[in-house]
Amino acid sequence: MKLGVIIETKEFEKSWNAMRFAVTAKKAGHEVKVFLMGEAVEIEHLTHEKYNVAEQVQKFYELKGEILACGTCLTSRNMEGSEVCPISTMMDCVQMVEWADKTVTF
Repeated sequence: MKLGVIIETKEFEKSWNAMRFAVTAKKAGHEVKVFLMGEAVEIEHLTHEKYNVAEQVQKFYELKGEILACGTCLTSRNMEGSEVCPISTMMDCVQMVEWADKTVTF
């Protein structure tokens, strides 16, 4: 199954669970794409003693999962895209939703 995951939060537990979902789905053999929007563009470096979001992002990347980061949201935070979370557009989000059999939002 093709799964699209939209993450809109940098709240530790919610973003950690979103990325755990993406990792688990990838390990189960699904095609998974993640789109980071709003404050979620900050999760690549988000760590917490209990909810290590950055670790889950890295695991997903190592599984060849695709993560896209909203360019407008990055720019508004004076951030740039990275190899793990490249800059993308709202059209990329639309295309991910069209591509996916199911889309979930966290």
